Amino acid sequence: MTAYTATVTVRLKRGVLDPEAETTQQALERLGFELEDLRSADRFEVDLDAADADEAADRADEMAERLLANPTIHDYEVAVAER
Repeated sequence: MTAYTATVTVRLKRGVLDPEAETTQQALERLGFELEDLRSADRFEVDLDAADADEAADRADEMAERLLANPTIHDYEVAVAER
């Protein structure tokens, strides 16, 4: 087994209200920053042992599907790196 870190980034799908990002965007604009759009995201780093990177990614994907993200309102990405 090899040690991996799987990074799961979860964000709301486009079109789903994101009040945290909206408030932050307004504050940034009041500070003089110009931006087209802002979205918030949650990032989870999962340390795990797996036979290979594909297995680690599959396990992290299952974690995202079952708990970390709500597929109805969230999109998510999984990236795996060897530790």
